[in-house]
Amino acid sequence: MSDHIKLSGTTVNAPDALALAEFYARITGGVAIGSPHWAAVTGPNGSIGFQQVDDFRPPVWPGSAIPMQLHLDFLVDDLAAAGTRVLDAGATLLDFQPNSDHCFVYADPVGHPFCLSTWDGAQVVDNADGDHDG
Repeated sequence: MSDHIKLSGTTVNAPDALALAEFYARITGGVAIGSPHWAAVTGPNGSIGFQQVDDFRPPVWPGSAIPMQLHLDFLVDDLAAAGTRVLDAGATLLDFQPNSDHCFVYADPVGHPFCLSTWDGAQVVDNADGDHDG
Protein backbone atom coordinates (compact mmCIF):
# COMPACT_ATOMS: atom_id res chain seq x y z
CA MET A 1 0.00 0.00 0.00
CA SER A 2 1.01 3.58 -0.63
CA ASP A 3 -0.31 6.99 0.28
CA HIS A 4 0.38 8.21 -3.30
CA ILE A 5 -2.49 10.29 -4.72
CA LYS A 6 -2.69 10.78 -8.47
CA LEU A 7 -4.87 13.48 -10.04
CA SER A 8 -7.32 11.50 -12.12
CA GLY A 9 -9.97 13.86 -13.41
CA THR A 10 -12.69 16.39 -12.83
CA THR A 11 -16.43 15.79 -12.73
CA VAL A 12 -18.85 18.57 -13.62
CA ASN A 13 -22.55 18.76 -12.66
CA ALA A 14 -25.04 19.04 -15.51
CA PRO A 15 -28.75 18.75 -16.20
CA ASP A 16 -27.88 16.13 -18.90
CA ALA A 17 -24.42 14.59 -18.51
CA LEU A 18 -24.15 13.14 -22.01
CA ALA A 19 -25.29 16.32 -23.77
CA LEU A 20 -22.65 18.36 -21.94
CA ALA A 21 -19.98 15.71 -22.61
CA GLU A 22 -20.88 15.92 -26.32
CA PHE A 23 -20.32 19.70 -26.27
CA TYR A 24 -16.86 19.30 -24.74
CA ALA A 25 -16.05 16.45 -27.14
CA ARG A 26 -16.95 18.72 -30.04
CA ILE A 27 -14.71 21.59 -28.92
CA THR A 28 -11.73 19.39 -27.93
CA GLY A 29 -11.88 16.73 -30.64
CA GLY A 30 -12.56 14.12 -27.97
CA VAL A 31 -15.11 11.34 -27.72
CA ALA A 32 -18.21 11.43 -25.49
CA ILE A 33 -19.49 8.23 -23.90
CA GLY A 34 -22.10 7.48 -21.27
CA SER A 35 -25.71 8.31 -20.53
CA PRO A 36 -27.73 11.36 -19.51
CA HIS A 37 -26.93 10.44 -15.88
CA TRP A 38 -23.15 9.87 -16.10
CA ALA A 39 -20.84 10.55 -19.02
CA ALA A 40 -17.27 11.40 -19.88
CA VAL A 41 -15.35 13.03 -22.68
CA THR A 42 -11.90 11.66 -23.40
CA GLY A 43 -9.32 13.01 -25.76
CA PRO A 44 -5.61 13.09 -26.42
CA ASN A 45 -4.92 15.39 -23.45
CA GLY A 46 -7.21 14.11 -20.72
CA SER A 47 -10.77 13.46 -19.71
CA ILE A 48 -13.66 15.18 -17.93
CA GLY A 49 -16.57 13.43 -16.23
CA PHE A 50 -20.13 14.73 -16.09
CA GLN A 51 -22.90 13.81 -13.67
CA GLN A 52 -26.57 14.65 -13.94
CA VAL A 53 -28.10 16.51 -11.00
CA ASP A 54 -31.83 17.10 -10.65
CA ASP A 55 -31.61 20.58 -9.18
CA PHE A 56 -28.88 21.94 -11.43
CA ARG A 57 -28.73 25.74 -11.48
CA PRO A 58 -26.14 27.41 -13.72
CA PRO A 59 -23.57 29.62 -12.01
CA VAL A 60 -23.55 33.38 -12.50
CA TRP A 61 -20.13 34.79 -13.38
CA PRO A 62 -19.01 37.08 -12.09
CA GLY A 63 -21.45 37.17 -9.23
CA SER A 64 -22.49 35.60 -6.01
CA ALA A 65 -26.17 34.71 -6.47
CA ILE A 66 -25.13 31.26 -7.73
CA PRO A 67 -21.33 31.33 -7.50
CA MET A 68 -18.99 29.62 -9.90
CA GLN A 69 -17.48 26.63 -8.12
CA LEU A 70 -14.92 25.76 -10.76
CA HIS A 71 -13.96 26.63 -14.27
CA LEU A 72 -12.02 24.74 -16.90
CA ASP A 73 -9.02 26.20 -18.72
CA PHE A 74 -8.15 25.14 -22.25
CA LEU A 75 -4.79 25.99 -23.80
CA VAL A 76 -5.10 27.29 -27.37
CA ASP A 77 -2.71 28.60 -30.01
CA ASP A 78 -5.13 31.06 -31.61
CA LEU A 79 -7.75 32.77 -29.42
CA ALA A 80 -9.85 33.97 -32.35
CA ALA A 81 -9.98 30.61 -34.16
CA ALA A 82 -10.67 28.66 -30.98
CA GLY A 83 -13.29 31.24 -29.99
CA THR A 84 -15.12 30.74 -33.26
CA ARG A 85 -15.02 26.97 -32.75
CA VAL A 86 -16.56 27.07 -29.26
CA LEU A 87 -19.21 29.60 -30.30
CA ASP A 88 -20.17 27.37 -33.24
CA ALA A 89 -20.49 24.46 -30.79
CA GLY A 90 -22.93 26.38 -28.58
CA ALA A 91 -20.80 28.34 -26.10
CA THR A 92 -21.50 31.96 -25.16
CA LEU A 93 -18.85 34.66 -24.83
CA LEU A 94 -19.32 36.24 -21.39
CA ASP A 95 -19.42 40.01 -20.94
CA PHE A 96 -16.82 40.26 -18.16
CA GLN A 97 -13.32 39.61 -19.59
CA PRO A 98 -10.63 40.31 -16.97
CA ASN A 99 -7.65 39.00 -18.99
CA SER A 100 -8.49 39.56 -22.65
CA ASP A 101 -4.83 39.99 -23.60
CA HIS A 102 -4.31 36.21 -23.21
CA CYS A 103 -7.65 34.67 -22.20
CA PHE A 104 -11.34 34.77 -23.05
CA VAL A 105 -14.10 33.50 -20.77
CA TYR A 106 -17.08 31.62 -22.22
CA ALA A 107 -20.02 29.70 -20.79
CA ASP A 108 -20.80 26.18 -21.94
CA PRO A 109 -24.39 25.40 -22.99
CA VAL A 110 -25.51 24.90 -19.36
CA GLY A 111 -23.72 27.99 -18.01
CA HIS A 112 -20.38 26.74 -16.63
CA PRO A 113 -17.64 29.33 -17.28
CA PHE A 114 -14.53 28.09 -19.05
CA CYS A 115 -11.46 29.84 -20.41
CA LEU A 116 -9.60 29.65 -23.67
CA SER A 117 -6.10 30.83 -22.90
CA THR A 118 -2.70 31.17 -24.50
CA TRP A 119 -1.12 30.67 -21.06
CA ASP A 120 -0.02 27.12 -20.29
CA GLY A 121 -0.14 25.63 -16.80
CA ALA A 122 3.51 26.44 -16.06
CA GLN A 123 2.91 30.12 -16.82
CA VAL A 124 -0.08 30.19 -14.49
CA VAL A 125 1.93 28.60 -11.67
CA ASP A 126 4.89 30.91 -12.33
CA ASN A 127 2.73 34.05 -12.19
CA ALA A 128 4.65 36.23 -9.69
CA ASP A 129 1.61 37.52 -7.79
CA GLY A 130 -0.17 34.17 -7.77
CA ASP A 131 -3.32 35.73 -9.21
CA HIS A 132 -5.29 33.85 -11.85
CA ASP A 133 -8.60 35.37 -12.84
CA GLY A 134 -9.41 33.15 -15.77
